[in-house]
Amino acid sequence: MRMLRWFCGHTRRDRVRNEVIRDRVGVAPIEEKLTQHRLRWFGHVQRRPPEAPVRNGVLERVDNVKRGRGRPKLTWDEFVKRDLKDWNISKEIALDRSAWRLAINVLEP
Repeated sequence: MRMLRWFCGHTRRDRVRNEVIRDRVGVAPIEEKLTQHRLRWFGHVQRRPPEAPVRNGVLERVDNVKRGRGRPKLTWDEFVKRDLKDWNISKEIALDRSAWRLAINVLEP
């Protein structure tokens, strides 16, 4: 955001909202870009062979760790499931790289 503000000639002291600056420059919202990157990594993991460490569970969380009180934090898997549901994308498309990239692409305004 600092670079975008500098590009527009505004400072934080001008009190111009981030959304206004992003619209003026033509940059997609950060939430959509984060979702795109998360889904891009998911597609990469899905295309890996089953014996790869990211696929066979070597990098998964340990379940016997004591967690704090309150609502548990969302895991990466839960975020991906939610993103797939929100964007109406199926997991099977991830095996075709070109179709996957078209499905998760966020267009710049």
